[in-house]
Amino acid sequence: MRIIAGSQRGRRLLAPVGAATRPTADRVRQALFDMLAHAPWAENALAGGAVLDVFAGSGALGLEALSRGAANAVFIETSRAAREALEANIAACGMNTRARVLAADATRPPPGTPQTLILLDPPYGQGLLAPTLAALEAAGWLAPGCLIAAELGRADPLPPELGPPLADRGHGAARLAVWRR
Repeated sequence: MRIIAGSQRGRRLLAPVGAATRPTADRVRQALFDMLAHAPWAENALAGGAVLDVFAGSGALGLEALSRGAANAVFIETSRAAREALEANIAACGMNTRARVLAADATRPPPGTPQTLILLDPPYGQGLLAPTLAALEAAGWLAPGCLIAAELGRADPLPPELGPPLADRGHGAARLAVWRR
């Protein structure tokens, strides 16, 4: 697993030990960031943005965003093994001053500051997207007009309360969906 583009292009990332996390495949991450860079609705979402990477795992999504020009990123992860890999990846990328890791349950996040890009990679098939977004909203993490990008299992339904997505694309076992708040 590597950073695809930007200032850290080619940098190898550690994956958490064990089977508790499922790192986003490079090609799925590439597809997501191509959309965020080129889709008219994305409006250059990465340049100087504040990113929240939820169910962060190795941090590949948030670190990719930082590499491509986001100003800072907050990572939410419950697994100790994943946080250890994430913190090692942040240090290897030299992004300690631009990244913050929170040991928290995404469905019960601590109070936060509004972020402009929300990246979510919940476990497939558990229906966590809608409750997590409701909890993040209540805790103050979602900026008005923020983009919300989620990697779901291909068979996972999209939460109707989010309305129609700006993009909804399948990539093997994964599905990428993007909304604007």
